[in-house]
Amino acid sequence: MIPIKPVGEMTGNTSHADSARVAAAYLQPGTFALAALPPLSLYVHIPWCVRKCPYCDFNSHEAGGEIPEEAYLSALRTDLEMALPLIWGRKLHTIFIGGGTPSLLSAAGLDRLLSDIRTLMPFDPGVEVTMEANPGTFEADKFKSYRASGVNRLSIGIQSFNAQHLKALGRIHDGDEARRAVEIAQSNFDNFNLDLMYALPSQTLDEARTDIRTAIAFAPPHLSLYHLTMEPNTVFAKYPPVLPDDDTSADMQDMIAHETAAAGYQHYEVSAYAQPTHKARHNLNYWQFGDYLGIGAGAHSKLSFPHRIIRQARYKQPKSYLEHIKSGNAVQEEYEVARDELAFEFMLNAMRLTDGIDVNLLSERTGLTINQMEQALTEAETKGLLYRDHRVLRPTDLGQRFLNDLQEIFLPKQG
Repeated sequence: MIPIKPVGEMTGNTSHADSARVAAAYLQPGTFALAALPPLSLYVHIPWCVRKCPYCDFNSHEAGGEIPEEAYLSALRTDLEMALPLIWGRKLHTIFIGGGTPSLLSAAGLDRLLSDIRTLMPFDPGVEVTMEANPGTFEADKFKSYRASGVNRLSIGIQSFNAQHLKALGRIHDGDEARRAVEIAQSNFDNFNLDLMYALPSQTLDEARTDIRTAIAFAPPHLSLYHLTMEPNTVFAKYPPVLPDDDTSADMQDMIAHETAAAGYQHYEVSAYAQPTHKARHNLNYWQFGDYLGIGAGAHSKLSFPHRIIRQARYKQPKSYLEHIKSGNAVQEEYEVARDELAFEFMLNAMRLTDGIDVNLLSERTGLTINQMEQALTEAETKGLLYRDHRVLRPTDLGQRFLNDLQEIFLPKQG
């Protein structure tokens, strides 16, 4: 990591001269050159939930009543305004409103948010606008309004249709509410995703199969199917529940592969399954090492410039974020990605894709050449974790199974 020196605080009233000075600080010659900048996405973080789930390590906070919607929406607009000098002239290809629980926003609040973004930034004509939603916060009229405001893709956090497992996961909805939420999504959105988890506390293979088949019966355009993991600093990490053993978890993965393939879904990323033409464009941009600006409490950014790539993180706690917005700088951490870390950062994302990536994308997104990665590529290929030819780099079946081992080969060599 190469720390970036502060270039001065900005406010919503930043002058053109100040904006030019800020932008110029990132355009100074670095150690490589990009021929073109990648597509740009926007991530908007809404940090509040009705209740914190015991497995969740995301930046989410129990609301404990009404959320400060007006103040937070004003802060998001200011945050975006302050970031504009870093993305002048670029269009948004995708927008993702995540959390937390973004569906806690009122219909008027969501409309204001998208109107503010539209006022400040140009959209690609086919922009994908995704919003996360939890079944416990579904109201039919509100979601019709979300759709009218410009949300054209919904991602629903079902996790399970089984009441016992939902209770174990600390979810605020039951199986009937989960089904009702999907029905509301079907009636308002052509494009939506269902999030489910497997290898849940005390879950059997048959119960996991029932969840998957229930989800598939709704014919969602996209499925995200995650193996429950014990993340540090969560309630589950402190008080681990009884989970299925490794053999049962492996059987669940095999079952998922069979059920989704039989239903016509393409397994295109570690946890992602899509009907034809319905891959998640926002997430694809992450995995293809595209750019994204993150606004909101704890949001992260990765932004490319002709001679450097930077990463940023906003202040995490909502109260602290709002305070720093008022003082003119929401960014808590910012650094330049070192040249010797670029190969790992790229492969960390790209190798999640089952079909891999076009060889040319490597140089387009990092400024590196294949020759500069020859040693690591040869090692991965020799271990049977990677397939490559003149056109593609992709994980083998073994590489998909041992993805961490494949990705670690590209870490910078010490000494």
